[in-house]
Amino acid sequence: MARFSINTLLVFVVCLFAALSNAQNSPKDFLAVHNVARSNLGVRPLSWNASVAAYAHNCAKSRLPACELEHSQGPFGENLAEGYGEFSAVDAVTMWIGEKPNYDHASNSCVGGECLHYTQVVWRDSVSLGCARVRCDKGLIFVTCNYYPPGNYIGESRSGQDSCGRDPV
Repeated sequence: MARFSINTLLVFVVCLFAALSNAQNSPKDFLAVHNVARSNLGVRPLSWNASVAAYAHNCAKSRLPACELEHSQGPFGENLAEGYGEFSAVDAVTMWIGEKPNYDHASNSCVGGECLHYTQVVWRDSVSLGCARVRCDKGLIFVTCNYYPPGNYIGESRSGQDSCGRDPV
């Protein structure tokens, strides 16, 4: 029977906790949720962009400790979200995708609420993204995703649509 020292057990517990705390917050997690929404519209999947991720990480870190929800005005498209507890990458992207019912493809406008986070997620011309998640004061979690090339230009419609030219429900 193998014998473990208390230090070995402690290292194992710390590594396990670190792995669990990063659950649903990896680049793979950010991409998976984005790409499901894009696939549903026939839009090519996004890839992870390390340079854009570094930009997102630097922007997120610069917001510490209070993490005000302000756009960076940088060179990329950008979605921001805040939540509490274990608010994850999946939670943030799911929230943005949840704006889909507010987007009317025929008029290329938001109807009944916010939709610009959703249209950035499915913007046809964006090919890559980089995201970051930081823990702020008072348990607040700040998530940012940046998109290359940027999208959501007022007056342009580049969100995904089906082969009939409609935004599927």
